[in-house]
Amino acid sequence: MTSLPNREPGTPRLGLVIDLDTCVGCHACAVACKQWNDGGHMAPLTDTDAYGAGPDGVWFNRIHSFEAGSERGGCGGSRTTNFPRSCLHCEQPACVTVCPTGASYKRAEDGIVLVNEDLCIGCKLCSWACPYGAREFDQDVGVMKKCTLCIDRIHNETLAESERVPACVMVCPTSARHFGDLADPSSAVSKLVAERGGYDLMPELGYQPTNKYLPPRPRPTLALDERVTKDSANDDQPLHGLLKWADRILAR
Repeated sequence: MTSLPNREPGTPRLGLVIDLDTCVGCHACAVACKQWNDGGHMAPLTDTDAYGAGPDGVWFNRIHSFEAGSERGGCGGSRTTNFPRSCLHCEQPACVTVCPTGASYKRAEDGIVLVNEDLCIGCKLCSWACPYGAREFDQDVGVMKKCTLCIDRIHNETLAESERVPACVMVCPTSARHFGDLADPSSAVSKLVAERGGYDLMPELGYQPTNKYLPPRPRPTLALDERVTKDSANDDQPLHGLLKWADRILAR
């Protein structure tokens, strides 16, 4: 089995902070990840039956949407939460220690978990060991693949410094994804986690994920009668400019 590296205190822990309050589930991060990595470190990312009845393929980033809360207690109690899921680059990754060939490994210098395809035998032990479902088996090649944090971007000195972030972070239209050193308490991502109460996914398992999630902010709720009253009051206000034009067009 594979051993974890001895990481010195203060060594960077590069990872993502994902804001569940502002993620709108647009899948821009998943598409950008697919596009960049299809020609990057873990390329190619295989697709099967892409335009058929049962499309499938390798995606390092997947987005799940859930309805959370309850309608009880008035309007606004329920909301849709969009939950992006990818490798969390754990500090104690079971996917690494279970690997019989050393193909799955953790970098000592930045904490990123990677797969060496030349050593992978496709046994899938790592995917069984990962409780987050972050491993993707490429059936065409017969090896396991996963998020690399765009390692070929973040350490690429030919890119402008502002572009040395994972592709998913670059394209997020609502700035719901943040990248940085979570071992440095003074970094922007660490401060964000502290301010917003960021948390680990399933911390009871003891894998110490590097990536953090920021919880949705509470929404103000109004009783149904109060909400109707407010909306009715707005109906008496005169329309101006663009709203007046749109009302006239739609009333035809």
